[in-house]
Formats: sequence, C-alpha cells, structure tokens
Amino acid sequence: MSISLAEDIRSVTDLKRHTREILNHVHETGRPLVLTVNGRADLVLIDAKVYEKQLKAMNLARLLSEAEGQVATGQTRPVRDFLEEFKSARKI
Repeated sequence: MSISLAEDIRSVTDLKRHTREILNHVHETGRPLVLTVNGRADLVLIDAKVYEKQLKAMNLARLLSEAEGQVATGQTRPVRDFLEEFKSARKI
C-alpha cells in the first residue's frame, strides 16, 4: 500500500477542521492517513474495509508462517494418512 507524502499526512487540527473532507479522502483513495501532533506522526487513520483486508492477510501470513515452521522441522505426514484419519473421524 502506497502513501502520498503530499496528500496523506495531516495534522489533528486539520482533522478537527475538515473532518468530512479528510474522511472522504481516506475512503476514496483507500490509502492510510498519517495524523500528526506537534509535527510528529501520532496516529494512522485507515478505511475499515482496507483494514479488514489487511487483517485477513496478516492472519493468513501468520498461519502460513506456522505451517512453514512445521515443514522445516519435519512435522508433516503423508496426505493419504491425514485423509484416512479425517474420513474415519467424520464417518465418510
């Protein structure tokens, strides 16, 4: 996700004065907005749909990382064995 330094960094004072305009900008661009306090980055404002998408991607990455660790340490088994156990447990 990219960020425009010219458009996506605003002060909290700007947010107070131009709330609707800034929120519309975040929704339209899909980019996060960095809010500053006293000239320093303080918060990041992000569209809820974009946040949900990123959260899903992070959760998937965490699961894949765990699986990669299991493969690296040899904690695997043949798929046929798994399928047999799965079918047996569910009486398929």
